[in-house]
Amino acid sequence: MFPIIPANSVTAPSGNDEGIFSYGSPSVDVSNLVSNVGVVASDVAGVGTFRWYLAACEYGGDKAIIGFGFSSPPTNYSLSNLVSNAGVVATDTAGVGTVRRALTACSFGEDKGIFGYGTSDGSAMLSITNLVSNAGVVATDTAGVGTARNLLAACEFGGDKAIFGFGETGSRLAVTNLVSNVGVVGTDVAGVGTARGSLAACSYGGNKGIFGYGSPSYPNYVSITNLVSNTGVVASDQAATTGTARGRLAATQYGGDKCIFGFGEITSVDSGSVTAITNLVSNAGVVASDTAGVGTARQYIAGCSFN
Repeated sequence: MFPIIPANSVTAPSGNDEGIFSYGSPSVDVSNLVSNVGVVASDVAGVGTFRWYLAACEYGGDKAIIGFGFSSPPTNYSLSNLVSNAGVVATDTAGVGTVRRALTACSFGEDKGIFGYGTSDGSAMLSITNLVSNAGVVATDTAGVGTARNLLAACEFGGDKAIFGFGETGSRLAVTNLVSNVGVVGTDVAGVGTARGSLAACSYGGNKGIFGYGSPSYPNYVSITNLVSNTGVVASDQAATTGTARGRLAATQYGGDKCIFGFGEITSVDSGSVTAITNLVSNAGVVASDTAGVGTARQYIAGCSFN
């Protein structure tokens, strides 16, 4: 017999059970796994080309992809590295799409992903995107929609849609662009909250999102957050968010419906004052106080969930 399921029962969140923080600057080729209770593990030796200013997202429901980025001597990449549902990072996959850095990525459609925006030379801003199939294959460039910018963030909302938000063009922005469940990027939506770049974002609660931290003007960092509803509406600033003000950090989901902000720079630009501290976010969007850092302190890292 089939089990009887009560009419008002709630299905437990699927996927997004564990996370990974990868790569970063200073130049380190390591990753740190995040357990389903939000515990960050020590460094795992890296695989593939070490780089920073890169992005990552989930695909296939239980795997992840890390892509694009920058290294020194100045080289931009479009290569990618797949992450298995056990958190194992694979060797480089040849790049597809315009080489660039300081972009962002997130999942959509429940099992696909999208890389978007960035810069190829630090001054020419881009709005192109590259879709990721449910098998982890990166597609060629899709013509850009919305304000070309870099140092922005993105997250999923509504269970199968996504949002790009904030960023820099030389000026800080708070504009957002919604992404449909088939990966179509919408035009600019007027910004809500403090305009800033070098922030991070992730989804929480099964169908909502959060943008957090960042820089409204160098050398200043903030710890404010902006919640995203299940319909993609960005809320005004939640001031005095718990945790150390910083930028150039990353975020990932864990435990199915929670998320974690981690790593980043805590003082003025290019000072080298980087950190490995993390802040857990509950399934109600509440940010917790700092957790002592585990792993190599670094900035401009990538983070995403898997499994």
